[in-house]
This record gives sequence, structure tokens and C-alpha cells, in this order.
Amino acid sequence: MSSLRVNTAALALLLFGAVHAAEQTPRAFFSQHCEKCHSGEKPKGKLDITKLSADFSDASNREHWQRVLEQIQSGDMPPEDKPRPPEQDANTAMKWIRGQVDAIELARRAKEGRVVLRRLNRAEYANTMRDLLGVEVDLADLLPPDTSTNGFDNNAELLHTSSHLLRNYLDAADRVLDEAIASKPKPWILNKRFDIKDERTVKPNGSVYRHVPDGVAIFAAWESANIRVTMWNFRSHVRGKYRFRISAYAIQNEGKPVTYRVTAGTLKEVTEERLVGYYSVPQDKPTVIEFTEQLEPENRIRILAEGLPATPPQVEKVGAENYKGPGLVVQWVDIEGPLLESWPPPSHRALFGDLKQERVERERYEVVSAQPEADAERLLTDFARRAFRRPVSSQEIQPFLARVRSALENGCSFEQAMRLGFKGILVSPDFLFLRERGPRLNDFELASRLSYFLWSSMPDEELLKLAAANQLHEPEVLRGQVERLLRDPKSSSFTENFTGQWLKLRAIDDTLPDRTLYPEYDDILKTAMLKETKLFFDEVLRQDLPLTNFVHSDFTFLNERLARHYRIPGVEGMDMRKVTLPAGSHRGGLLTMGSILKVTANGTTTSPIIRGSWVLERILGTPPPKPPPDVEAIEPDIRGATTIREQLAKHRQVESCASCHREIDPPGFALESFDVIGGWRKHYRSLTNNGERDSQGRRVRDGPAVDPADALPDGRRFQNIDDYKQLLLADKAQLTRNLAEKLMAYGTGAAPTPLDRPQIDEIVRRVGEKGLGFRTLIHEIVQSSLFQTK
Repeated sequence: MSSLRVNTAALALLLFGAVHAAEQTPRAFFSQHCEKCHSGEKPKGKLDITKLSADFSDASNREHWQRVLEQIQSGDMPPEDKPRPPEQDANTAMKWIRGQVDAIELARRAKEGRVVLRRLNRAEYANTMRDLLGVEVDLADLLPPDTSTNGFDNNAELLHTSSHLLRNYLDAADRVLDEAIASKPKPWILNKRFDIKDERTVKPNGSVYRHVPDGVAIFAAWESANIRVTMWNFRSHVRGKYRFRISAYAIQNEGKPVTYRVTAGTLKEVTEERLVGYYSVPQDKPTVIEFTEQLEPENRIRILAEGLPATPPQVEKVGAENYKGPGLVVQWVDIEGPLLESWPPPSHRALFGDLKQERVERERYEVVSAQPEADAERLLTDFARRAFRRPVSSQEIQPFLARVRSALENGCSFEQAMRLGFKGILVSPDFLFLRERGPRLNDFELASRLSYFLWSSMPDEELLKLAAANQLHEPEVLRGQVERLLRDPKSSSFTENFTGQWLKLRAIDDTLPDRTLYPEYDDILKTAMLKETKLFFDEVLRQDLPLTNFVHSDFTFLNERLARHYRIPGVEGMDMRKVTLPAGSHRGGLLTMGSILKVTANGTTTSPIIRGSWVLERILGTPPPKPPPDVEAIEPDIRGATTIREQLAKHRQVESCASCHREIDPPGFALESFDVIGGWRKHYRSLTNNGERDSQGRRVRDGPAVDPADALPDGRRFQNIDDYKQLLLADKAQLTRNLAEKLMAYGTGAAPTPLDRPQIDEIVRRVGEKGLGFRTLIHEIVQSSLFQTK
């Protein structure tokens, strides 16, 4: 055991003994100030403090004591109408609880470190397979989604392993190896233009199509009214990347563009399709859109018009030939693929190098070797080095080599035997887990922690070479590598996975807004909302802008659809672009983005409780405690008879609820000016009587006026979201501390504890001195001892 580990253990024992010695004084404090309400048959908050023991090794008991600490620290307990304890006595009680908790944490760390052994989560596993072998294979059916805590699904303590999961890893290894090894002849390459005028391409449905001299016009935004590149003229014959070029233009749309979307899949069911993208084309000007897409075997694409006001009956009434409304003309589709760098592909060479293949059957080839034993050891060693993300010894290779040798002796071919060896490596704990022996990470462990932080994948050769030279831990070298990783396209995984969990963007489809109340919500708007948030995050990171931009900024990213939703003029087309917000705009920062407002609401109503809790947890890092189990839920009022403020009043009048609502409600009320889909409102939107249409054909009406004003627990008042954001900006240190803790939890697989507060505070101080830059914060996280130790 290292001296550091011994010293930590000694400190834990000393602290544990010290806090036990001081136990009597806190007990007197709790008896005097807490037991009157929190004991007996019906203790308030269902917390009987007399039943809490001094055994902090019991997780449930420790959690209850931490709740007590939070209540004393916040000043919520004792209640305002009760005698306040002397400050010194309260401090003594809080110090005792912290000491007990810290002692348990120190003892745990002395034994296993801050971060326990961590398994690759599903995203990390898929990305690692991609970078290790150069293949992209869908493994979603084999690897279930990971659970999350502290907001992230790479938390080491929750990444459990089961016999069922191990069997799935075996199947996943087979599937990936089948794709990586080129055992079939080189696939033929499709390179063809499909003329949309071909009658076999368009299956007319009613009279929604018109054949024009250079293509086919569609006049309905209708699932069945689409141009499908169908099975008799295209289907992906093998898995791989395909390049598409689509020529299209708008007609009869008063000079305005028309939007279309492209989906890919089997096309048997709409639910089986995935969105490729949305594209906008101008009127009467053929425009070519190009994209590359990974397809599974038997996949096709579908082109569907978007935003056309026509429905099939309207078009059919006059016939497509006579219809004067807007439409989309598609001229042709070019398809090339699969796109191959070489043959055999890089994935095959990653396993077998330059060994030759021989035909063993009409449509099957196998790798052969003149020196099976020597080649097997060489190939397994190289593969294990990359798979284990560190050097491997000859002794470590022996178990895998023994499997290959046994298979050869039993009559297997060289390739069949090597598959067993490769498969063994792919299900080895050294591949599936990030083994960090600590207490300080060596350079190879640091390379993995860094790459899984910023790429959600394995380190590349440059990182491994620096680790082999024992240079990666050097501050300037490490700084340079952080910059390189952030510039690499693979850093998109950081944006996708971190924002998806920190901001809860993954929940965007958990609810679907009521179509009667919010008919303007559609997939185009949702896609633009998500792009806005991710592009904004990327911009703040790329330019090292102050992280206060996450609370308020003077710019965002918009396209025409999202700008119209935000009532911001002058933005045209489907392309997202950076836009300076006009004076008086209530937008700017994460809180007022459509994606955030959508995931913090249900499909019918908004809730200050949900939105307020989101702000406290995600932006301020001060999550509210769980509500008492006997609190009644608030039923949504879609008729608009009462406001949410009126409905919440009864909660704020309950003593056990009031302290929490003082924290939760203010940010929630500040965001009440935004509806379920992030639109600005002055009145709540509600249904007309019985949902019937009014004289203007509408089923919705303005309900009661929105009141976004409130006051923070410290008495500072605000009138609207603009005022509230300024109050948030007054505590830049807390905003920085929260994001530092979130990044540390995501980057290391373990959330910081109170023991880590001094190191987090030092990161906050250094970032503040350097201008609060978000990229600077990433660098300070990586340079910290918390990041570089187990």
C-alpha cells in the first residue's frame, strides 16, 4: 500500500475518533431544537430524529443526517416561528455531522479510492468499438440503457455487471467481428442517378402528384405522399456509408422556400425510420443537397415535404394538375456506396494486418498464416494493446493465445481460431472496465480518463505514445492534448452526451405537447430547438466565452422555423446560424431556449415546481430535497380556471412544504412567461368550452394572465425572467462551482463530495481569475488533482 493510501487511512481513523468524542454536545442541541417536532408517533416530515443513530456507516441513516445538515445550514430549520439556536451551537452540530460523513468517505477512499472500478457505458462501448475496429454496428438491442445518478449515466457505482449482460457482450463481440472481418468478396459499388420521373419511383396516392418536365411535384405534407427510393431501384445491399445527392426546388410558393425531410430505415413502419435531416430549397431554382449516411442492410430512404398547407382532399378536389398551392419538385437522387477506403477495409487490417486471404468457398474468404503461432501472438499483442489502452506483457497474452492454440489443435482454421482470441480480449475486464489502480493515475490511465471525458471513447495513438513516453501528465503537454481533443470531430460526443444529461435534453420526447393546445409544435421545431442548444454550447466552449453566457447571452443559434417561434425577424432558411438577439428580446442563455423549456414541462401545462427544481439542480447545483410522501400532486387545469400560482398557494401554506417552495418557486415563476413548447406568453393558453371552435375557428383561447414576479429567499425581488437572470449572475462563483462539479462527475465517473470542496473551490478561484471562460474551466478540471487521481 502506498504512503498516501496509508496516510489517508490514518487520517480517517483520527477523524472518526474525534467526531465520536464530540457526540454529546450535538445530541443536546438536537434534543433542545429538533425533538419537539421530529419525534413521537407523527413526526413532522416523517423524520424522527430520536431514532437516528451515530452509525454513519449505515447509508440510510447517513442520508437522513445529511438532510438534517441541509436544513440547519439553509436556516430552514428550526422554522422561523421557533426559537433560533445560538450560531455557535448550530455550527457545532453541523461540524459534527460533516465530520461523521467525512470520516466514512475517507475510510472508503482509503480502501478503494474516490472512483470505484468503472465499466464502459453503452455509448462509450459503441464508440470504443468504432475506434478500435473502424466499424459502426448497431448494438442497441444487446446493450440496455444505463441508469444514471447525479445526472450522468457513467457513474461508476451504478454501472453494474450481470451474467445476462456478459452474455450480451459475447453476442456483441461476435456481431462486431463479423462486420470487421472481410470474409466476403469486395462489395460492388452502386453509383447511380435515379430519375424521379420514373413511374416506378413515385407511387401516386390520389391526386397529390404532378409530373413536370424535370421531375415530380408533391403537394401534400402527408406521410403517404412521399417520394420513396424503393426496393426495385435502390436498397443498401451491405452495411456501410452511402453518399446521397438530391436535387429539388419549390414551386408556386410566392417566392418562398419549401422544406423537406429525409428519413432512412426499412420503411416498413414509420416508427422504424430515423431522421437524416431537414433541408430547405428555394422556389424555381434547382438546389442540390448532399449528405452521407450510415445504412444497415436493406435500408432505403424516403423524401417527405414539410410545412405545406395542403391536405390530400384539398388537392384532390381540383386535381394536382390544376392545384395552385405550394409544392416541392424533386428532380433526381444520386446514390453512391458503400464508400470504401480500401479493400480489405481498415477494420480487417486492424485485426490481421497484411496477412493474405484465400478463397475457401465461392463467396467466402479466410485469412491464412504460414506461421500460425508467431502470427497469433503478434496480432493478439497488438490488438490487446489497443483494446486495453495500455502496454500488455507476454504473460497477459498467454490465456488468449492458449485459446487460439487449442482451436488450431482441434481443427479450426487460423481465422476461426483468431476470432476466439479476439473475442476473448473483447470480453476481458481490461477492455470492458477502466481499471485505475491509483492513487495517482499513471499516464495510460490518464489518457483513458481524458479521452473518455472529451470523446466518450478510447485514446488514440498520439495519446498512447505520449503515455508511453511518460509525458502526458506534464501540464503543458496535457493542455495541448485537451486542445487537440476538443478540436477533433469526435468531441461532438462530449457535446451530445454531456448536454443530453446535464440539461436533460435526452427527455425531449418523453412528452408530446397537446396538438389542440399547441398545433404549431412539430419535429422541425424540435430538431431546431436541440440544434440551438448544442451549437450554443459548442460556441461557448470553442470561443472560451464566460460561462455566464449559459445564464444570459446576447446571441443564440436560429433558423427560420425557430426564429419565427421566438418572434425574431430577419432569419430565413433551414440552416442554423449565429444570430445577435435584438434589443428587448427575452431570449439569451439556456433558461430561455425552447429545448430546455420543453423538457421541463409536460404536454399540457407548465409547473414552477419542475422548472424551479431544474434550475436549482442543473444551474445552481443546489437541488431541493425530495417532497414529503404525503403531499398531494397538483392536477393540471387545461381549462385555465385557476393559475398555477393559485394552485401552489396551498403547498406554500403547509409548514413542511413552505421551506422548499421558498427555494423552488421563484425560478419556476420567472419561467412562467414561457409555455409548454418555449413560446413567449402573457396569458395561459386554455381550451374553449368543450374544445369547440370559436367564431374564428380556434379551439384555444387566452386564459388568466401570467404573473412571473416573485422574490428569492433572501428577499431580492424580480419582475420577470430578465430580472431573475441578473440575480443569478450576481453569484458567479456558485454558477462556476456547479458546472465544475458537473464536469468532474461526468469526467471521472464519480461526483465530488464535501471532502472535495477545497479542490473544487480552488478550481473556481482560478477560473474566476482567468475570466470565467468555459474552455478554461475544462483545462482547470483536467489539470486538477481530483481529475488525475483515483
